[in-house]
Amino acid sequence: MRVSHEVPKVLLNNSREWNDYDYCLPHLLDQDEYYKDFFYESKKQGRYIIMDNSLHELGKAYNHERLLHWITELKPDEFIVPDVWMKQAQTCAQAKYWLQFKYPKKTKIVAVVQGEDKVKAHLCADLIRGLGYNKLCISYGADWYGDTPLNKALGRINFVKELLKDKRYKDVKFHLLGCAVPQEFGWYRNESQIESIDTSSPIMAALEDIVYTKSGLIEKPTANMNTHFDIDPEEIDYNKILKNVKRFRTINGLAYIQNIPGKN
Repeated sequence: MRVSHEVPKVLLNNSREWNDYDYCLPHLLDQDEYYKDFFYESKKQGRYIIMDNSLHELGKAYNHERLLHWITELKPDEFIVPDVWMKQAQTCAQAKYWLQFKYPKKTKIVAVVQGEDKVKAHLCADLIRGLGYNKLCISYGADWYGDTPLNKALGRINFVKELLKDKRYKDVKFHLLGCAVPQEFGWYRNESQIESIDTSSPIMAALEDIVYTKSGLIEKPTANMNTHFDIDPEEIDYNKILKNVKRFRTINGLAYIQNIPGKN
């Protein structure tokens, strides 16, 4: 299970110490020269890159023409095609629409499962799978998961568990988008089909002066990439970030990163 934590601009270079791959928000490629240069350098270094569509940050997927531009320019290893939050039919239409384009040879397109409820989400997954997608993304925050961070985590666990038990999905890989609480990922530690995850949780918690307990968190940090991307370096406690990043791994039974200093 590959892990990437989104970080403020001033921590981009540091993030290569603890991220298994680099998770790209395409709207920031247009907005920030330093961010763009970071991903050009990641590509040069041969690092694995997953490019999102920025729905979570913008409220809707980023401009289609700019997405196509950056796919061609950056040639990410994976591209998450546009989806529509909690809308099954519109998301499936987008998944079909994005099949028409020619992508760089090594870029794999990935689709997000959305739905107004669990039934619609299952229908969305079935239809997207039927279109030929062999990697699906599952978001963390659907209303129908539950009304608290812990319930949302349990809601996604149950939904993912149902997909993993379905023989039609035995050859499908999954990416988990974000999290309500970090300890959720421990449930997936032995699930080889869960191929990758992204979450800014350990970083954003540290920026709010929150250090993970040895069992995780019960609330989701309110800080996010929109509010903290340009944070002043003087406001960052790097030791808290390192502690949270390491505890995230420990809590979830993920591979220990040897080059991160400090105690668990």
